[in-house]
Amino acid sequence: MLLLSRLYQYSADKFFRFLKSEFFADSFEPEMAFVLQDKSIDSVPDATITQKSFKIVVETKLSDWFYSDQLMRHLQSFGDEEFKVIMTLAPEPMADDKMKSVAEQITEFNALQKYPVVHINTTFENIANAIQDVIDDRDYEMQDVVDDFLNYCYTDSLIKVSDSWKYMRMQLAGTTFDFNVKENIYYDNVDRGFRPHDYLCLYKNKSIRAVGKVCARITAVETEEGMQYTTEFGELTDERKQKIDRAISNGYEYGYNLKTSTQRYFFVEKFYATDYEKITPRAPMGTRIFDLTQILETEDIPDTGQIADLLSAKTWG
Repeated sequence: MLLLSRLYQYSADKFFRFLKSEFFADSFEPEMAFVLQDKSIDSVPDATITQKSFKIVVETKLSDWFYSDQLMRHLQSFGDEEFKVIMTLAPEPMADDKMKSVAEQITEFNALQKYPVVHINTTFENIANAIQDVIDDRDYEMQDVVDDFLNYCYTDSLIKVSDSWKYMRMQLAGTTFDFNVKENIYYDNVDRGFRPHDYLCLYKNKSIRAVGKVCARITAVETEEGMQYTTEFGELTDERKQKIDRAISNGYEYGYNLKTSTQRYFFVEKFYATDYEKITPRAPMGTRIFDLTQILETEDIPDTGQIADLLSAKTWG
């Protein structure tokens, strides 16, 4: 609910676009309608301001443990709203037999209603994906909010099945690009949340210029006892420690102090050169997640070198 309220506060238009895409038909127009000379039965007022009524009732579980009797009691929460949705939200979709049973009971309930109730079963991951579909590159504040939400969901097992294999995360790498590519490493502040991803790409000068497959993820910070490392994924080797040391030294050249604040270091097998050009105006100011299955139009992700070649023949905006 905090995620949705933040979206509404950020942009009411994008919040309603999210509602329309996930819960209501295209004919649903929940925004305020401002009409001049709106003729009624007996008069023509100078103007009217109206908004269609709707209500969404949410039931959340940590697994598919929804009880139909509880859901049927929730139906009494509705009044005379024109659009009514009961949403069941969990880390995994509801089982088919349970969906069928709930549908039958809601159909029976709707037989006595002027406006029917619609049941939407979804997951925490689907909610995040739907919000990402209505925001864009320059919605920096909301991108950070969604990243934090995803990080929370993964930490608390609200997203159970990782589909990181198909995601590519874009990072800005202007001044450090050459070093990143040479050392096959990228670093970011540990406080920045992120969706798990198998691929990392680097943006510079209106285009994604390099892509690599993540093989390790390690955090590091200097303490009184020396460097402290935490392995999140992959293996902590002497070679990777040396790369972290070189990244810290390289950072000093650009005014970055990577020692005293915990950084997350992403190691890739190899950065392959590509030229995935951004054709819309204005450069992105933050990260972006790409779904490679959509970009490449296949569920079979090729090796990283082929991905780089295929991206060079495409554009994005």
